[in-house]
Amino acid sequence: MQFNSYVFAAFFVIVLAVYNLPFITWRGQKWWLLVTSYVFYAAWDPVFIVLVWLATFVDWTAARMIANAPSRGRKRTLLIVSVIVNLGVLGYFKYGNFVLANVVAGLHAIGVDYQPAPLDIVLPIGISFYTFHTLSYTLDVYLGRTQPTSSFLDFAVYVTFFPALVAGPILRASQFIPQCARRRRSTAPQLAWGMALLVFGLFEKCVLADVAFGPAADTLFDSKSAIGFTDAWVGTLAFAGQIFCDFAGYSTCAIGVALCLGFSLPDNFRFPYAALGFSDFWTRWHISLSSWLRDYLYIPLGGNRVGPVRTYVNLMLTMLIGGLWHGASWTFVIWGALHGAYLIGERVVVRLLPAGAWRSTASARLAGIAVTFFLVCIAWVFFRAPTFSQAFAVLEAMFGCGGGPPVLSIAHVRLVLATIVAVLVIHYAMRDRSIEEVVERASWPVCSVALAFMIVAVIAMQSPHRAFIYFQF
Repeated sequence: MQFNSYVFAAFFVIVLAVYNLPFITWRGQKWWLLVTSYVFYAAWDPVFIVLVWLATFVDWTAARMIANAPSRGRKRTLLIVSVIVNLGVLGYFKYGNFVLANVVAGLHAIGVDYQPAPLDIVLPIGISFYTFHTLSYTLDVYLGRTQPTSSFLDFAVYVTFFPALVAGPILRASQFIPQCARRRRSTAPQLAWGMALLVFGLFEKCVLADVAFGPAADTLFDSKSAIGFTDAWVGTLAFAGQIFCDFAGYSTCAIGVALCLGFSLPDNFRFPYAALGFSDFWTRWHISLSSWLRDYLYIPLGGNRVGPVRTYVNLMLTMLIGGLWHGASWTFVIWGALHGAYLIGERVVVRLLPAGAWRSTASARLAGIAVTFFLVCIAWVFFRAPTFSQAFAVLEAMFGCGGGPPVLSIAHVRLVLATIVAVLVIHYAMRDRSIEEVVERASWPVCSVALAFMIVAVIAMQSPHRAFIYFQF
């Protein structure tokens, strides 16, 4: 079930109607959320709901046992069990085929002809997200950052809360479970703002990602012919716009849907294409993942407290794992490695330049933002390309070494360039603002016209065949 479908629209109307019945108790509302969240997930494949139950039961039990364990050693053993179960299930379903293919390739390289039966593993949707939900809970209890909740129902709702279940934002127990303590009903302003965010998110997905950017990106990266300079750049810019509008659109929808139910979810994007440097970029892009990797991987490795060389190693390891989290492919690992190299390079440059040099003037800031965006786009090539050969073909064309007949129409080129320029201008203008601030200052007729335009555009440009990109992660 996708936010950009009429099935979800009917589902959400039913959820809201029953949720807001005056005679239902708060416990009844939570049970309703839990059941409907299972329905939402089972709409893809009901078999895999068993994995959600497994993660819920294992981490609920492990956290309570960790909190009551008499010794540090016992706590550590229980944490290891939780980590093994969570990452074991994630590893099998997400990386089983990848590991087997690489073992076979490695044996072939040394002359061993090994042909195992294919595993044919199906990747359960959202497994990376809800695994990180439950694992962070166990880790926080072990580290003493939070106490285990006394309510299994609250924990189950936290794990399966359908707005964030399959594509984030990645929730922390400390962000969500306290909201389950008292009855949640959205006020009229909350409901209106939640619906507006849902419409805005759908506009980002259905109109910008699917119509303005998606066709050009798909045409370029699926092309089997020689690639020209213009096509390479326009197609890459199209994917930069598509991946942002698609994933930020989902996150905005999730935040809006949750708000309609009276819950608050954390922001996941803050205009990342206006980032000044890569440290800034990762405080703006997929914030829930970058903060998760920082708190549970980078800082435990020593962070930046262990000298420059170890800091660089920690950065690279964190980004490599972040790349692999996105998909079982070496192209994702290279994408992560590039961002690791960017973060290391940024630290080296900052150490060499006078303090605040790249922020001293407006032109210096604009140049820094442009360089950041340029290098992000280079990395996006590996994120999107299905193979290394396709990635290198696109990169060669981007740097003037390719050549071939145009694969993108003039209409595609014009649409992508006009839309990506608009996106970049908006990101720059909104760099230090929020949507809420802008809407509060705007007059209601302007907001009403903008909302009506987006509703009409979403209905007119529905592309039901396009799932959200991050569903595959």
